[in-house]
This record gives sequence, structure tokens and C-alpha cells, in this order.
Amino acid sequence: MQRPLRLLPALILCIGACAAPETPTSETAEAPAAAPTAKPSVEWAIALHGGAGVISRDISAEKKQAYLDDLGAALALGRGRLEEGASALDVVEEVVRYLEDSPLFNAGKGSVFTHDGKNELDAAIMDGRDLNCGAISGVTRVKNPITLARKVMTDSRHVFFTREGAERFGQEMGVEMVEPEYYFTQRRWDSLQKALAREQAEEAAAPEDKHGTVGCVVLDKAGNLAAGTSTGGMTNKRFGRVGDVPVIGAGTYANNRTVAVSCTGHGEKFIRNAVAHDVSALVEYRGLGVAEAAEAVVHGKLEKGDGGLIAVGASGEIALVFNSEGMFRGAADSSGRFEVAIWGDDE
Repeated sequence: MQRPLRLLPALILCIGACAAPETPTSETAEAPAAAPTAKPSVEWAIALHGGAGVISRDISAEKKQAYLDDLGAALALGRGRLEEGASALDVVEEVVRYLEDSPLFNAGKGSVFTHDGKNELDAAIMDGRDLNCGAISGVTRVKNPITLARKVMTDSRHVFFTREGAERFGQEMGVEMVEPEYYFTQRRWDSLQKALAREQAEEAAAPEDKHGTVGCVVLDKAGNLAAGTSTGGMTNKRFGRVGDVPVIGAGTYANNRTVAVSCTGHGEKFIRNAVAHDVSALVEYRGLGVAEAAEAVVHGKLEKGDGGLIAVGASGEIALVFNSEGMFRGAADSSGRFEVAIWGDDE
């Protein structure tokens, strides 16, 4: 009967060792910066995407080159800023802004139309150093939603603003506003008309318009990670629908200990599977490499055609993974890598 008493000191020691210290909240103390778990193999790394989905291989050579040119220009912008020593957050914002200003991609200027013939834009950005983040959804007059998302992160005590509230905050912050007509492009308008001609919006949308988003993930010279994503949503969407892009952990996530992720595809699927955070969790808790973790989620949890993601890890490893026909994408790092691609066999 004395055996339990002899185990008591060991039990007390175990309880003391396992007890977690009280963690201060963001209201009382600033969270410490998370350090990378591995020394980067490169000085910096960057990946970007311009959406994933059914991207027809029958597009004209001119249109294909236009996509590749814009992807390449955005990637070159990011490469140049990283070589100068710019921060991951700055590069993410600048690259996404560039893609938002292009009419080719479903974000900013090139955003698709809702069922009511409006443009409603979402965006999110996250800092891997301290998990600080900002998101906005449903804005209709913000020229560059990624910039407003960053303002939410840096200049408010909140994470997520939506619709009129987001725009009011943007005006207070001096973010550039535009009239709704700014977003009009004939191609996106024609896609809406095709969708309205049928009852099933998913079947009616032009193939390249089904899943459109832009995003960027970065590892900078200081070893910090950041991720940003921006979208015009889904053609013919209704009733204030919001996809995965502004949902932290679903479409956007960054953590210095693991990985920065930006997703593109069928938003509902990415929300249900918490895709961006799931990639990070596999790296952190199972010790998987960035590409291995991305493959496990995109090909193991999502269904074929759902979309894809880009990721860069604390070690500088880059992953560009998708299960759809194509994904507009690009990647570069300090070793000299520089590539842009659309389909699976053109890298």
C-alpha cells in the first residue's frame, strides 16, 4: 500500500514541469517574435499566385504571354525589393498591390461581378513574427484591398472589418478610394452575363473566372515570413458570400516557426479544411517539409479541382501545389531561381 506514496514526488515534479506558464494576452503584453526553426538555405525567397482553376490551354498566345508578363513583373518587383533588404510585409503588400492593379486577375481592378452586378473585394495579410494579421471583406470602393487589410493589422486593435465598416475605416486611414466603375472590365462583365443566363452559377461562369485570387508569400533577409491574399470573390455570388481569403488560417497564414501560405480555389473547401493553418500544423507538429505538407493537404484533403496554394518555409523552401488544371504562379529566391508558369507541365 506504500507504492503510491513513493510515486508522489515524481508525480509532483511531472506536474510542475508540464504546467504551462500563464501567457499574457495581447491586451497586456506584446507577443514575442517567433524565431525560425531552421537556418534558411537561402537569404530570401518569394512565391506568388494569380489564381487557380480550369485554365484553358486554348487561350491565345498573346493572352498567355500577357499573364506571364504580369506574373514576371510582379515577381521581379518582389525580387528587387528583397535584394534591397525590404521586409517580408512590405514586399507582400507591394507585390499584391501590383497584381490588384492588373485587369487580368480576379482582385482589385480585375475583380469579378456579383449577382447584382457589383464588385465586392476581400483581402488579408499576416505577419509571421508575432501572428499579427488584418482582414477586410465586401469592400466596393477600395483601390487596393491588401493595403487596407494591412492598416487593419497595424492601425486598429481588431483583425477583421467588413463592408461599410471596412470602407469607413479605410477613409479614416487615408487609403485610396475609387468609384465602383473603376473595377469594370468587359471580360468580367461578359462572364456575369453568361452566368445570369443559367440558374447554376458554377456551371455558367467562364472557366478562368471560377476560382480567381492573387497572393504572395515571402521570407526576407531577416528570417521573417509574411503572407497576403486578395480576391474579387466568385462570379455571380449572392447574399454577401465571403470566401476563404480573409479568413485567417483558411486562405492566409504566416508563422515564423513554420511557413507562410496563400491559397486560391474553391473558398468553401479551404474554409472547411482550414487549409493554410493545416499546412503550418503539419510542418510544426509532424515535422514535414513545406512541399510535403502542402502536397498532403492539397492532394490528401481537398478534392481534385478545388485549387491550390503557394507556401514558403522558414528554411526558404518553396511549394507551388495545385490539384486543378492550372495555377498562375511564380517563384524566386536568392540562389537565382526565377520562374513563372500556368499549367503543370510548363515549369
